Amino acid sequence: MGCLPVHGSKVLLCKRAIEPRYGKWTLPAGFMENGESTSQGAARETWEEARAQVENLALYYLFDVPAINQVYLFYKCDLVDGRFGAGPESLESALFEEDEIPWSELAFPVVSETLKTFLNDRASGKGYPMRVDTVVRPPKRAD
Repeated sequence: MGCLPVHGSKVLLCKRAIEPRYGKWTLPAGFMENGESTSQGAARETWEEARAQVENLALYYLFDVPAINQVYLFYKCDLVDGRFGAGPESLESALFEEDEIPWSELAFPVVSETLKTFLNDRASGKGYPMRVDTVVRPPKRAD
């Protein structure tokens, strides 16, 4: 689970300092710890990866990933005071306007999908409905 932190018209992304996808940009996210809710875990991961505090968390996107027995959750939220940094799992963090997002350097397809959907929802002016999708891996090629 993770966050889609927003500050004004910008979104916060982190550049990964760990594998997989070292050096690629992503939304701050990770795994839950025992005894925390998904929103608490998402906020904790945002602090750990981007040294950012967030508020007004609202579940925005759920991805079922049955091929690997996982579920990804992203919470839309507000970045508190516009402050952020880089935690030990990030090379850097930055706020991006829509036209500045490094689309070809995003770490994971679910991050790209979440950002595109968010930007489309924002442009529509109709709000941010909760989304649910299933990630289907293409079948392996038989060589």
